[in-house]
Amino acid sequence: MIRQGSGVILNASSVVGLDGNFGQTNYVATKAGVIGMTKVWARELGRYNIRVNAIAPGLIATEIIKSMPEQILNSMTKGAPLQRLGQPRDVANAYLFLASDEASFISGAVLRVDGGSVIGT
Repeated sequence: MIRQGSGVILNASSVVGLDGNFGQTNYVATKAGVIGMTKVWARELGRYNIRVNAIAPGLIATEIIKSMPEQILNSMTKGAPLQRLGQPRDVANAYLFLASDEASFISGAVLRVDGGSVIGT
């Protein structure tokens, strides 16, 4: 990317890297580290016309989430502003946008894909 004078790096983080979550110290630390790395790389690589951003998904309807008890899923979705789980397509579309020329002036950002939820609210 440096040699060609441009590029896009998209990192995978999580809303827990921004907000924390009870009982998930190790996971939170790694996702917060990805956010820090994203910001540093954006500053370091910007001079080479390389954009660096991160996506921070919230509760997405993946197989692991779908395996949770229905009562827990219902309580989590009722407390969310959009009152539903995100779909994998929602996350994919965020990556597509940040990779596109439509996001050509976005770098060092962390895009939440969480339906407006904040853990603990």
